[in-house]
Amino acid sequence: MQSKVRLSAYICTMEKKIIRTDNAPAPIGPYNQAVQMGNLLFVSGQIALDPKDGSLFVGDIAQETEIVMNNLKAILTEAGMDFSNIIKTSIFLMDMGKFSEVNEVYARYFTNNYPARETVQVAGLPRGVQVEISVIAGV
Repeated sequence: MQSKVRLSAYICTMEKKIIRTDNAPAPIGPYNQAVQMGNLLFVSGQIALDPKDGSLFVGDIAQETEIVMNNLKAILTEAGMDFSNIIKTSIFLMDMGKFSEVNEVYARYFTNNYPARETVQVAGLPRGVQVEISVIAGV
């Protein structure tokens, strides 16, 4: 037996909310730290910049990744979220040979509820950094 379902048309509106915190680096271009649309938070790629003065960290990739993760944490916190809210992570590396060093730092920020993720090697990153990470989170 086949049943018919009648769908009513409705309009769904969502407010675009800009997320900004002084506890993460200011954008270095025409973009925002994060944008929230409904239940989703889109966090721009973070690099190893000091939130206080915007200076670039120069050092090993593990330390660079730690700074990136702390910058992401500050933005998530401003939006009322934390790492458990992350649905998807994108990691961009200059050298895939350093994947395990990045992964070791990255793993400390999550419990067993890991997000989806891709990690890709790229030809270049802003300001010559070794790693950039962006996330999508949801409530």
